[in-house]
Amino acid sequence: MTMSLVRGMTTLNTKKRKASKMTRSRLERLQKQHKEHNKHMKQLGCHNNLMTFQEYCDYASGNYKPKTTTKSKPWTYEGPAVRKTEQVPSLSSKESFAPATKKESMQYTGERKLVGIAMMHKSNLVPVFADDDDKTGSKQATEIAQMRRN
Repeated sequence: MTMSLVRGMTTLNTKKRKASKMTRSRLERLQKQHKEHNKHMKQLGCHNNLMTFQEYCDYASGNYKPKTTTKSKPWTYEGPAVRKTEQVPSLSSKESFAPATKKESMQYTGERKLVGIAMMHKSNLVPVFADDDDKTGSKQATEIAQMRRN
């Protein structure tokens, strides 16, 4: 069985409701509620929510349109929010611990003369030195080259 409506019927209520007439007892009740409402708003400190009796009647019947009070200024671009801090120079000295200082360049200070760097196998780099009997270091370089090929 399907869930459908009978032809010609709708689920929407399109009738307008009639406004109820203001009776004397309802008028007295609204006056009392209006007084209590304004008293309560004053106690809360919400002075902008105080209403006149006519506004309260509209509020109770569901026809009240609240007052719009805009105190905002029109939008203007103010730029990015940047904190203003004073520039303090950093202290760097040999005695202080400073992990971000530049490393001093290394320099060879030995008595043997470094001629160059030879590759023994793949990424195995070996320094080539000049000896007393071999001033140019070619003897040690040829030994490394022969060792690499054997």
